[in-house]
Amino acid sequence: MAESFGSEITMVEVTTDHRSARRHLWVAAAKPSQALTLVLCAVPLGWTAEIASDRLTRRQLSELKKLNLEPGEVRELKG
Repeated sequence: MAESFGSEITMVEVTTDHRSARRHLWVAAAKPSQALTLVLCAVPLGWTAEIASDRLTRRQLSELKKLNLEPGEVRELKG
């Protein structure tokens, strides 16, 4: 039986495989244990991901909920 994604929003930090090793923030509508896999499936091969060490504030979480992410959906944060 499939495991539920839950109702959490998890921030994931992604590092590119380019020389500059740029970092990008992504969000996943999933538990942290599932967020890494979901994000890694969405980014190019060779990029790495880890759960972001920063915690979301209530305001940030409220803003992210406005994105209406479906369970299991991931999105890169721009800006």
